[in-house]
Amino acid sequence: MKKAPPIKLRPNRKQVDLKRMLFTRFMLIVAAFILWIGGISVRLVHLQINQHEALLGKARGQSLTVKNIKLMRGTIYDRNGSVLAMSVPVRTLFVNPSEIEDIPRAAREIGKAAGIDTKQLLSKLNEAKSLERNYVPIAKRVDEDNAKRINKALFDPDIKKSDEPQYAGVHWDQDQKRSYPYKTLAAPTIGIANAEDEGVAGIERSQNSILEGPVVKRIQERDRYGRVFDERVIEREPPNDVYLTIDKSAQIIAEEALAEGVANANARAGMALVLDPANGETLALANYPTFDPENIKNGSTSNQLVQAVYSPGSVFKLITYGAALEKKLFKPSDMIDAGDGTIDVAGHKFTDSHHIGRVTYAEALAHSSNVCAIKTGMRVGKSDFYSMVQKLGFGKRTGIELPAETAGIVHNPDRWHGDSLASMSIGYEIGVTPLQIATAFATIANDGIKNQPHIIKEIRDSQGNTVSVTEPNQTQVVSRETAADLRTMLRQVVLSGTGKRAQLDGYTSAGKTGTAWKFDPITKRVERSKYISSFVGFAPANDPKYVIIVVMDEPKSGARDGGSVAAPVFKEIAQQLLETANVTHDLPTSNSAATAAEDIPEINKNDVPTVKGPPVDERDKTSEPPDKTTRKRSDAPIKKDANKTDGEKSLALTNTKIRMNNGPAIWKTKPKT
Repeated sequence: MKKAPPIKLRPNRKQVDLKRMLFTRFMLIVAAFILWIGGISVRLVHLQINQHEALLGKARGQSLTVKNIKLMRGTIYDRNGSVLAMSVPVRTLFVNPSEIEDIPRAAREIGKAAGIDTKQLLSKLNEAKSLERNYVPIAKRVDEDNAKRINKALFDPDIKKSDEPQYAGVHWDQDQKRSYPYKTLAAPTIGIANAEDEGVAGIERSQNSILEGPVVKRIQERDRYGRVFDERVIEREPPNDVYLTIDKSAQIIAEEALAEGVANANARAGMALVLDPANGETLALANYPTFDPENIKNGSTSNQLVQAVYSPGSVFKLITYGAALEKKLFKPSDMIDAGDGTIDVAGHKFTDSHHIGRVTYAEALAHSSNVCAIKTGMRVGKSDFYSMVQKLGFGKRTGIELPAETAGIVHNPDRWHGDSLASMSIGYEIGVTPLQIATAFATIANDGIKNQPHIIKEIRDSQGNTVSVTEPNQTQVVSRETAADLRTMLRQVVLSGTGKRAQLDGYTSAGKTGTAWKFDPITKRVERSKYISSFVGFAPANDPKYVIIVVMDEPKSGARDGGSVAAPVFKEIAQQLLETANVTHDLPTSNSAATAAEDIPEINKNDVPTVKGPPVDERDKTSEPPDKTTRKRSDAPIKKDANKTDGEKSLALTNTKIRMNNGPAIWKTKPKT
């Protein structure tokens, strides 16, 4: 009997659909989970790689505070360690308007505490808040006393945070400002530094890289409550200090004597400089008028001793006679004939104010004879004269460590005309600075050895260790014999010539006077009522300790020649310096050492410019007045140099005017015939 086939049961359709549904749901859940994980992974990759730097910066910005603090600027000292310029700590009060809820109230309280107009402050804060500015300075460079007063009014002393207690968005910034303890003393030389700690004039500018304080970073980490739990400081080497060759006492003496001299002469301005001839150190540089570096309003901050260019007049006869002595053309005791007091060179008539006849060369210099100087210069010759001018440093910068020094003006001989050598022999057709003239006289005072003038004595680090010391460049310019003969001749100028008012009590002195007419840029002619009067000399005469130059711009009272207005200032400075330094007397002291007034010439006539005859009020009635026509020249006019610095001077197309960017205009006197 066959078995019946097994009966195949069909699955329940409902069960099949349920399984499929469960499986589908499971897969959907898995897919969603995979997509969720994938999305998170993509987002994490995006944040970790693409947004890493931005997010890291944001996180650090919330937890880290980085403050840039500038170290105090270096200090400027005189040669003896007296502070001439230093930085002092101050603070800047600023407001973050976004942290202030009640702006009007804050404006009232902050304005009252800081002494600021409430209405202006309210307008300022509202504008800053609308523009979402987080830094609004309210009071800059507040000293400690005023800062304490403001703190008492605005800050709660019971609230202490690591940086500074705060009141409704008010904060302090650490800052510094420059302080000049002696105010106007040597201001054009020391210079000034601006609010950004950058030197903009004087030593502050020329030595800015040495004095400027580096930036130090202070990094603070905070918790969510703003409390500092870690602080790191990235250190920097502090700036160095500058020690000048200036002697504070000598500077005070020079400035006081100069100010008195300018007042007595009713002059427009004045300059005085003291050099040590043995090493080229500048002991004092005085400018009048001057300025207060802590309260500059209007006016010039230039240092005219290195920036002013003028015709030296008769003081330049030192170079003329020096060149001749170097060629052994004469001895000081040899005779020279001034003739009738006139000399004609290339159709140009040069004159002396009075007849001196046949005299020694020493007497010719003492009486400042133009004729004798021109005869001497013509014997020297163009080439050797120009060579001596160059050797003594004219026509180029001295290299002193001050900004905007000018080179002066010396034309190449191939541009000279027929009477140029004669004019230059008595100090015209040339532009010099007071420092250049003083350096030339210092060379003669130092046995013919020229020292490069300098004002930086040494550089020291913040610990007082010497970093560098200035060693002057020395050059033998003229022989010892020439220098000795010139000192003898310059001594005669003070004993019996135009420089009698430079005689000292108990000390010998030597030097030369100079007086030059100024050039009028409007009329294009010399202005006989305006002078540049000067005296440059040294003392003691046989063993010079100091070389001093005094220049007066436009003296207006009394006799206006160099012997009358500049020599007395030289005397005052030299006398005090020698006495202060306890230099041994080389003459007997006497209360009557000063020369009697009747023995002093009323005006140094032979120092005036080389036109046909002395000034109008002194001219011999038979003298021919200057021709108003301009001499024809074979050379082209001098053009302005667009590449010159702001301290450079330029010549006008007339080839007669010397302009200065700062300070009083001083003009070269170029005679026209």
